[in-house]
Amino acid sequence: MAVRLKDVAEMAGVSVKTVSNVINGYPHVSATTRARVEAAVEALGYRPNLQARSLRTGRSGVIALGVPRLDEVYFAEVAAHVIDAAGALGLTVLVEQTDGERERELEVLSGIRPGMVDGVILSPLGLSRTDVDETTRGVPVVLLGERVSGSAVDHLRIDNVEAARQLTRSLLTSGRRRVAVVGVPTGSHASAARLRLDGYQRAHGDLDVAWDDELWMSVAGYRRADGAEAVHRLVGTGKPFDAIFCFNDLLALGALAVLRRHSVRVPEDVAVAGFDDIDECSYSVPTLTSVSPDKGELALRAVHTLQARMDGAGDVPDPEVPFAVVQRESTASSR
Repeated sequence: MAVRLKDVAEMAGVSVKTVSNVINGYPHVSATTRARVEAAVEALGYRPNLQARSLRTGRSGVIALGVPRLDEVYFAEVAAHVIDAAGALGLTVLVEQTDGERERELEVLSGIRPGMVDGVILSPLGLSRTDVDETTRGVPVVLLGERVSGSAVDHLRIDNVEAARQLTRSLLTSGRRRVAVVGVPTGSHASAARLRLDGYQRAHGDLDVAWDDELWMSVAGYRRADGAEAVHRLVGTGKPFDAIFCFNDLLALGALAVLRRHSVRVPEDVAVAGFDDIDECSYSVPTLTSVSPDKGELALRAVHTLQARMDGAGDVPDPEVPFAVVQRESTASSR
C-alpha cells in the first residue's frame, strides 16, 4: 500500500498538518520537528501524490530550472542540488539548457507553456532587466547569478566583489606581488567578471600594491581550453608574474596544464586560484584553491523562495548566499 501522510505523522509523532507543512517547505516549523518528519519520510519512503495535489491545488507540481550549459560543471552541480531540494518538497524539476540565448531564456522565464510549470528558477546570461520585468507576470521566478540586477523578482547571488577581494588578498598577503587575471570582462559572462575584477582591484588598494593591467587576459569562453589559450598568451608576453587569479575553475585547470608544459612550477613559481570550487578542484594536481559558493545553500534558498512565492508568502530567505575561500596546494605561500 502507498505510504500516506498519516503514516508519516504517526511515525514522527506529529499532526498530519505538520507533516504537510514540512513537505511543502513552510518555514515556521522548528528544526527538531522538521528533522523528525524528514527522517520519517525517508524511513517510510513517502512520495507525494502529485496527481492528487494537482487536482486539489490547480498546480502541476513541476518547476523549471534554466541554466546556460549542463556540461559546465558549476551549473551541473547547481542543478543537482536544485533537484535534491525540490524533491524534498515533492516537486519535480524540468531542466532546460538555454545556451545563454535570450530567446530560449525568455521561453523558460515565461513558464515554457501555460500551466506546464508552477515556477521558474533561471540563471540568465542573455536577458536584460527589461526582459525580466516585462515577462515575469504569470509565474513566480527566482533568478540566480549577476546578469540581471535591480529587477523586482527574487534574485539570489553571492557577493562576487568581496569573494574576489578575499581571494586576491590571500594571494598578496602570502607574498605574491604580480597577480595576473584570466577572464577579464567580455561577452555574456561580463557581469560576474566585472565584479570579480573590481574585487581584485580593491584587494590591491587595500594593501597598497600596484597591479599591471598588461597581465589581464581576456577569454572567448570560460572552459579549460580558453584558460589554456589565455595563459599561453600570458607566458608569451614575457612579463613576470607570480600568481594567476582565474575567474572560474575551468579556466584555472586549463592554466595549470599550460604552466606544466612550460615547466613552471605551481605553487613554487606561480600560484593559481579559481572560482566556483567545482569537485575537480580537490583532485587536480596540485589541488586547486578556489572561492567556494555554498551551492547547496543556493539551491535550497532558490527552491524555498520559489515555494514561498507560489504559496503567496512575503517572507523569503536572505538573497545573499555565503561563500568561503578554500585554500589548497596551488597557492602555498612563496615565503
